[in-house]
Amino acid sequence: MSKGTKLWKKAKRLIPGGTGLFSKVSELYLPDQWPSYFKKAKGVELWDLDGKKYIDMSYMGIGACILGYADPDVNRAVKKVIDEGSMATLNSPEEVELAELFLKMHPWASMVRYARSGGEAMAIAVRIARAHTKKDKVAFCGYHGWHDWYLAANLADKKNLDGQILPGLKPLGVPRALKGTALPFNYNRIKELEKIVKQNRGQIGVIVMEPEREHGPENNFLQKVRRIANEIGAVLIFDEITSGFRMNIGGVHELYKVRPDIAVYGKAISNGYPMAVIVGKKNVMSAAEESFISSTYWTERVGPVATLATLKKIKERNVPRHLINIGKLVTAGWKKVAEKHGLRIRTFGLPPLTHFSFDYGKDNQALHTLFNQEMLARGFLAKNAFYASFAHKETHVKQYIKATNEVFRIIKEALKKGDVKKRLKGPVVHTGFKRLT
Repeated sequence: MSKGTKLWKKAKRLIPGGTGLFSKVSELYLPDQWPSYFKKAKGVELWDLDGKKYIDMSYMGIGACILGYADPDVNRAVKKVIDEGSMATLNSPEEVELAELFLKMHPWASMVRYARSGGEAMAIAVRIARAHTKKDKVAFCGYHGWHDWYLAANLADKKNLDGQILPGLKPLGVPRALKGTALPFNYNRIKELEKIVKQNRGQIGVIVMEPEREHGPENNFLQKVRRIANEIGAVLIFDEITSGFRMNIGGVHELYKVRPDIAVYGKAISNGYPMAVIVGKKNVMSAAEESFISSTYWTERVGPVATLATLKKIKERNVPRHLINIGKLVTAGWKKVAEKHGLRIRTFGLPPLTHFSFDYGKDNQALHTLFNQEMLARGFLAKNAFYASFAHKETHVKQYIKATNEVFRIIKEALKKGDVKKRLKGPVVHTGFKRLT
């Protein structure tokens, strides 16, 4: 058993869930085999506790490291302020510089607030929106974190039905009094939102959604959501935590020329250092002064400095263009080798956040497990998803697709012989959760 596997088993005895981030749970990747922990990470390479080196062709820090691991330019800026002092009784001047930068990117907005993680930033945004509209109910589409306002959607009339709306996200501990305050609709299904508005006439004060995730908008979907928000006086919040700065400089909503009242950013903006930004219109954001929203570490200095350095490099090096190109190469590679071996797969997602899935019904999870297992044996951290970074080069893609070709051949043989599960060295990977996108 590897050191990482041993430590993961120990962690699950000491830390509820094993880790603070669901997306890093080892059973989602390769139960009893995943390296689980890293000793060093640089560019797109990382080394596990046994000293084995892998190329990360999976999530790149769950989407946080848009420039690659340990980017020298960002690290240099961070090390400077660590030496000068990252926390003090006085405020960091970089907060003002960063605010001006975000507002320059978003001419429709006038104010910003900061946080240090995506989930809490969304909670802040929803609190501000509710404070502005004086209405409790939220209509939402997509995944928006772990806080009570969101998981309230999984509270049912009967406790044994809790979790049915968003399978995989358990609401235990969320006050039942919040039932009916978070109302979900599916992406591109405008009639579902219209129905929510009609059934809760005069009560919807906030509409929250990811402007794009697994699929692009159809039939002017975003424009129609914006129109509904205007008609009912709701605050429209775009969650750009995952999508932001990957397709363009700023939010993907700009590509569709639909502007929200609040936009929320995280993950990619600071290349692995904790940071989140809430950008919004002055009349809405001013409500934050009437609601107590405050935290010590929202004022530390590393986050803003890392963000300034990251965004500077993203702009100067046209990072989104590179991400799109690399993502398209990976997607094309999947399709090519799948066709070569006669495998049924489908691909989806933004080019820099591309995914594939097998199309074999009940065998899909076992097939994904076999893929992860065999790719790991070939030196790749891999899943049925690829998040591109600036550190990924075409040579990495070629190596990865070459290995994928070998593994797809094995998968085809396993399907033909009907022995997929017999080829697994451990349990089948666990499933994630529903996103509505």
